[in-house]
Amino acid sequence: MNCQDINQAIVEGSASPLAPEAEEHLRTCARCRELVGALKLRPPADVPSPMVLREIERGLVANLRPVRPIAPKRYIFVSMMAIFAVTAVLGLSRFGAFAIAAMTPLQTCAIFGALAISAGLLAYSLVNQMVPGSRYRVPPGRAPLVIMMLLMVSVAVLFPFQQERSFWFSAWVCIRGGTPVAAFAAVPLWLVLRRGEILSPIMTGAATGLLAGLAGATALEIHCPNLDAWHILASHLGVAVIGAAVGLLVGWAVENRKLILRP
Repeated sequence: MNCQDINQAIVEGSASPLAPEAEEHLRTCARCRELVGALKLRPPADVPSPMVLREIERGLVANLRPVRPIAPKRYIFVSMMAIFAVTAVLGLSRFGAFAIAAMTPLQTCAIFGALAISAGLLAYSLVNQMVPGSRYRVPPGRAPLVIMMLLMVSVAVLFPFQQERSFWFSAWVCIRGGTPVAAFAAVPLWLVLRRGEILSPIMTGAATGLLAGLAGATALEIHCPNLDAWHILASHLGVAVIGAAVGLLVGWAVENRKLILRP
């Protein structure tokens, strides 16, 4: 028997017990003797007793609680988009839709397309933040900033910049009307988010606040016939910025509370 025969016997699992021919070869081959010796390593002698193992098991399962599996991502995504759309439509019940007639078809399609795409990107990011270990195409910390920049560019391209005498008054009227819509959208969004596991409350809070704020901004964009780009940036998108800021502060408070309470 040679080294190749020993290797073949190990692969086939017939090297234990060893045949007499194999024992004879091992006495003269240091390489095979070392290989077979490595495969015959004995387990450590200090194995925990059954009582110690039971204590370890009892300690591991003491705080375990049954959990409900999280819903598939596509269901969560659809739920968030439905909350966004329904909240924006409900906001119109008290406002009325006057902006559609004032905008051109291009402006209407472009601005609402941008708002819908932004909401979809935020909902997709939030779904991944709910499920630990998810992969991100866009880092969740940058997503709100990138989305706001794209929306601001869209407004600047689509609408003219004009001077308005009662600028701050009209801006305040829209902010005061859109903020409750955003707050109303934040409640069901939070109910959906709590079904998952949020690892970074700050990032998730900012994205959730921005998504809720975009619902208010969408309602204002359908309602308000003021097509001044400064007005849209300051008041309509201002509601989204306020929502993101509030969500970030809430997430910061939650995260710091966890740090304080953590032993």
